[in-house]
Amino acid sequence: MQPPLRIYLVGAHATGKTTLARWIRDHYGIPMISEVARSVLAEMEAQLDLLRSNIDLVNRYQREVFVRQIEAERAHAGGFVSDRAFCNLAYACHHATILGSIAGDPRLLEYMESVRSGLVFFLRPHKELVVDDGVRAGLEWEEVVRIDGMVKLMLEMFSVPYIPVESLAMQERVRLVERVLALTGTEPLANGEAHETPVPRFRTANGSGAEKVLN
Repeated sequence: MQPPLRIYLVGAHATGKTTLARWIRDHYGIPMISEVARSVLAEMEAQLDLLRSNIDLVNRYQREVFVRQIEAERAHAGGFVSDRAFCNLAYACHHATILGSIAGDPRLLEYMESVRSGLVFFLRPHKELVVDDGVRAGLEWEEVVRIDGMVKLMLEMFSVPYIPVESLAMQERVRLVERVLALTGTEPLANGEAHETPVPRFRTANGSGAEKVLN
């Protein structure tokens, strides 16, 4: 009997992770673990702009996101699709001072081993997706590229096999996912239900597309 399929979508912000995770959820009926960072931020009643100036707040926030991501995945006995995984550690590298202590935390090695045994899609950045939505901080192309590089470094450092998602076109992204999941023996929802749902589109910097990309 095969273990439950765990799908991870990793990468910088504004790469379309949430859009693709929702499509996988709806197309295959796989439970989705939403990005935990926003719920942590809401609980802390902190504003995004303070995460650039209050280092103690940044440290507390990033550590809590790290712990909460692990807890969210452990709460799922079966398979899931996760919008992010260890990605917040890429932000901790640039904005916090706790990465050294987290690197020595045995939970990190245990968690990365779990990610390594999952199915990881690495979404690469495109300038067209860097759209100011009035919610996220750091929506500058240079910042997105820096985080992308840090995510890639962690994938390589922990020897996590990954599938790069280079294309901007949503059609090509979902075709890639369909093919990979077919090779794992994962089938879409029965009776063609999933195919009745329109393929989501991105809202890009030039205003084209119909759906806002949340991550």
